[in-house]
Amino acid sequence: MQTILITGAAGFIGSHLCKTLLDEGFYIIGVDNFDPFYPKIFKEINLQSFQHHNRFELQQGDIRNETFMQKLFKRYSIDLVVHLAAKAGVRPSIQQAKAYYDVNVQGTLTLLECMKAAGVKKLLFASSSSVYGNSKKVPQSEDDPVDNPISPYAATKKACELMTYTYHHLYQWAVLNLRFFTVYGPGQRPDLAIHKFFRQLYHDKPITIYGDGTTARDYTYIADIIQGVKSAIEYLTQRDTCYEIINLGNNTPITLQRLIELIEQITGKPFKRTYHPIPPGDVFITYADITKAQRLLNYHPTTPIEQGLRLFKQWYDEVWDTIKDAIP
Repeated sequence: MQTILITGAAGFIGSHLCKTLLDEGFYIIGVDNFDPFYPKIFKEINLQSFQHHNRFELQQGDIRNETFMQKLFKRYSIDLVVHLAAKAGVRPSIQQAKAYYDVNVQGTLTLLECMKAAGVKKLLFASSSSVYGNSKKVPQSEDDPVDNPISPYAATKKACELMTYTYHHLYQWAVLNLRFFTVYGPGQRPDLAIHKFFRQLYHDKPITIYGDGTTARDYTYIADIIQGVKSAIEYLTQRDTCYEIINLGNNTPITLQRLIELIEQITGKPFKRTYHPIPPGDVFITYADITKAQRLLNYHPTTPIEQGLRLFKQWYDEVWDTIKDAIP
């Protein structure tokens, strides 16, 4: 039985991954510090379905805490690390650049050093499509230059990709950096567009549209992302050493205006709208070239945006009474 350490285990992607891997027989050590970036109730909901599983242990702590992390690697015989923990979000990173660097870069470095000391050589790192910045070329491919990040968040993700390469090179690790493209679905963070739009709609508040609605995102449903992550774990398990950067997206960008229209159709409620300029750091389009993921991971996303939004609404209606007052 493989033991996998998952950082950010109570978060959106982390909790879905924990549940899936537990169902498949893995032993999971989850790490989360319950950062107050958004209310804790959301992570508590994420954990409900598996937190008492006999092959799951949640350790509450911070990846920057070297003593805490060292104890974890000494206590457990860890086969592979999935590193999802990070301060997330492009816009807040502009206001809190130092905090983002501290958690995302220094925290990752602490994790890498603890892995090295424990002899753990398999790492899956969660990178982001934000590293592509405002690339003129679409779809965005892993071979495109990513030397011009336009937010501190993007810069930290690029920095971590470079660090993971260094450890692969020096110590012959097996490393996959997965660049996630706009993941959504049940359990999604409340600061992200789809969740935020539903909340404002249910509270009968106007939504804020940045720009004219023509910006586009490659919205990727969580189950498709988890399928890609599972395949990435299998890929790492079969190799002693490797280093790859792989896009995980949906290969189908949707404009902001179209997303809003779909939510209105699915809920039967019209939005009130306010318009503002596009904030600094926001990219105009994310659009994943998934050729490499198809080739290496047999990755084939299957969830159209209409279906994914209906599944999100189903979850949102189920938890609404619990979360409706969590965020004003």
